[in-house]
Amino acid sequence: MILGFLSEKPMCGYELRKKMEQLQGYARAFSDGAIYPATKRLVDAALISQRDEMRDGRQRREFSLLDAGRERLVSSLRETKGFDVTDSNRWSVVLTFLSVVPDKADRDAVLRRRYDYLSQTSVHFFYCDSGRALETKEIEDPYRRGIIALHDAQVAAELEWLGGVLGVGVSRTGADG
Repeated sequence: MILGFLSEKPMCGYELRKKMEQLQGYARAFSDGAIYPATKRLVDAALISQRDEMRDGRQRREFSLLDAGRERLVSSLRETKGFDVTDSNRWSVVLTFLSVVPDKADRDAVLRRRYDYLSQTSVHFFYCDSGRALETKEIEDPYRRGIIALHDAQVAAELEWLGGVLGVGVSRTGADG
């Protein structure tokens, strides 16, 4: 996220934290104690630069993306796979910055991995005592059925969007309805 936001413009740590909270604050809290060690590692790796300045009568540390940082960001996005494709929170970060990847074919390959994952995966939330996944029709609790309905609607909407971007027909196997 830090490299991605810095690809848009130089920012101080406070601005980075606010941007990160806006993107994922509902899922994870960010503190200055998390931001500054991360930025230090990126500075040490020569991916970003920092400079101290006075702004509004206060000392600020501003960070800027270096060419090596942009290359790392593009490479990381281009190679998105695994948990970054399957986890919705991490996927939202990938989508937020995917336009940084200059080649449409590379961007489409990333989207295709997510499309394939959603098309071929059946998610089960509830299991019986023996460990067998319960089908939706076996679940009586209306709130648990609601979890499933919301999940299925979100997956259907994302598949439709991905299919439109990729120019493919939407299909989903393994849904237990």
